Amino acid sequence: MPTNGNNTNELLQYLDPKVLAAITRLDIRARHVVEGFVSGLHRSPFRGFSVEFASHREYVWGDDIRHIDWKVQARTDRFYIKQYEEETNLKAMFLLDASESMRYGGTASQNRIRTPSMSKYEYAATAAASLAFLLQQQQDAVGLGIFDEELVTHLPPSTSPQQLRAMIHAMSAAETTRKTSLESVAHTMAEKISRRGLVCLISDLFAETEGVIRALEHFRHRGHEVLVLHILDEDELEFPFQGNTQFLGLEGLGRVNVQPRALREAYLKEVHEFCHEVQRKCIAGRIDYKRISTSDSLDVALCAFLAARAAAARKASAKR
Repeated sequence: MPTNGNNTNELLQYLDPKVLAAITRLDIRARHVVEGFVSGLHRSPFRGFSVEFASHREYVWGDDIRHIDWKVQARTDRFYIKQYEEETNLKAMFLLDASESMRYGGTASQNRIRTPSMSKYEYAATAAASLAFLLQQQQDAVGLGIFDEELVTHLPPSTSPQQLRAMIHAMSAAETTRKTSLESVAHTMAEKISRRGLVCLISDLFAETEGVIRALEHFRHRGHEVLVLHILDEDELEFPFQGNTQFLGLEGLGRVNVQPRALREAYLKEVHEFCHEVQRKCIAGRIDYKRISTSDSLDVALCAFLAARAAAARKASAKR
């Protein structure tokens, strides 16, 4: 059984104080994010969904008058309070890709000096832990699904103070050694999540694009808001390699010796088209999409994403 010291190390591994301080400073309460990450002030961003009417009870002194059912009062001339099954603002499920391709961690440029960077998995897990922490501070329920070829871990959304610790422990224990089967896992998860809420997929999306979109649309069909954080290493986006290089294909693709300069232009074209196609189809399916490089400062990347969502929500609200 892990010691308290080990638990503390796990928490620190994926909770960077700088990231938490930066994203917490964002003004992302309900008035800015109508259907976004957090609702604040105990208002549901999915009105009628995550807080559902259960029954009536007679009003007693001290009850919040905002919950009085005035239609019933008009019919009966008595005061009744609406009771709800649940007071949680939001149920958020993070789907974290732990396939072998997420193990890749290349080098990051810092003042023209290239230094080792976090692996895609480490970066993705840090993003999930940071956002889960923020949501829990808003009294929202958070959950986690870790997957590769199958669903490895499933922690249903909870507001328990121990939930974040359990999530981080599961992230730390994950092994990035197998292939991806994103579509089948997503369909499985879609059937497991019984109540409408927020689904955030964090992955490099190295799978057949049409299958990825079908999986995400399954969540949309069931009424969930869907967010995609597309995590790629800077090497994958810039292809900075020089000289004859041996590439090891993750997820069973083998080894190959190539001259990078001869491939760079064609490779970057393929990557650009891949990212553009995923983004285009996400937008068409009303799915929020953000591509992030592991060389990006995580707090800056998440702040930009959350701020953009807040701006979009304000714009949508103004049209109503």
